[in-house]
Amino acid sequence: MVNSNIDALGIIFPNSYDDLVPDLVADRLMASIPFAARYRMIDFILSSMVNCGIDNVSVIVRKNYHSLLDHLGSGREWDLTRKNGGLNIVPPFAEKNIKVYNGRVEALASILGFLKSQKEKYVVMADTNNAVNFDFGVFLEQHIESGADVTIAYTEEELPQSALETGTDSKSLYYTLELENKRVNNIKINSKATGVQNFSMNIYAIERELLIDQISQAFVRGYVFYERDILSPHLVTLDVQGYKYEGYCARITDMKSYFAENMKLLDDENLDALFENGKIYTKIRDDNPTRYINGAVAKNVMAADGCVIEGDVENCILFRGVKIAKGAKVRNCVLMQDTVVKEGAKLEYVITDKNVVITENQEVKGTDTFQVFVEKGKTV
Repeated sequence: MVNSNIDALGIIFPNSYDDLVPDLVADRLMASIPFAARYRMIDFILSSMVNCGIDNVSVIVRKNYHSLLDHLGSGREWDLTRKNGGLNIVPPFAEKNIKVYNGRVEALASILGFLKSQKEKYVVMADTNNAVNFDFGVFLEQHIESGADVTIAYTEEELPQSALETGTDSKSLYYTLELENKRVNNIKINSKATGVQNFSMNIYAIERELLIDQISQAFVRGYVFYERDILSPHLVTLDVQGYKYEGYCARITDMKSYFAENMKLLDDENLDALFENGKIYTKIRDDNPTRYINGAVAKNVMAADGCVIEGDVENCILFRGVKIAKGAKVRNCVLMQDTVVKEGAKLEYVITDKNVVITENQEVKGTDTFQVFVEKGKTV
């Protein structure tokens, strides 16, 4: 890991966009959704911060956070077990003034005392619905050199269909930026524009003192959303700059995109692009390497440790401990941790949550546009 520190602390919002994937967050939050065979979504942003020398990171949780606590533990895998700084997980109701928040303003208001007591000059903030190997060092360097009040990272891409179909009353707001010489002069909320847009990644850099001032004033006025209620109305007086991110980014916007972004990693080019800028750390599970039993057929498969494959598998993402029995056929599936597929079962375009059992000779089929999802712990 990178040991050199940069003068910034990190803040992660792990519950943002939970309602985009309701099936996956019944017992967890966006940050702890499994991704890429052995990781969780938070691993990418958290590892990116650590790789750039940010060793003071706060995770402000809202609900369904027990799986995240279990995954992060003390932060040892990310080298964040420290006397000063390290990993700080902030659950609701931890103190009298901390409550279940609705937007970023309320979340940050709950840790104002903590922010005031820190020494870092800058703050970087991020959500966890993007699997991205992000260089926060370069990002912060541009922020400082530009003299901006706030810098927002964005990608150039077309808006996903799920975003275009989002209702105006949705709490999962997304933002597109209009830029002039890198300066943001308009922030559009839940835009329905087609074609390539400057799609915000919800990654921000700001001076800590300015953030404290913004949140202090906004909270007493009853504001909820940082982008909508603080940045957007004050773009004339605030110097808000855009930072164009051109690396690989897997953005989760619905179940369809979750499946698609996992499957894209079966292409070596995409896999290399996601992991090329630094290591991604995750919770260690001591297990045996994947075993392919005599007679097994495996084509284009990403399999984590602990898997046992006796059947026929093609174009699949297999998380830790998946077992596929002899005579089973599995095609185009994402099978989460400890899924068991028994003899003679046939699966195609299926997403299973953890600890699912597919019984003998059972047939479960979806399509490339509509995948079948099996809940955690279910037996089919």
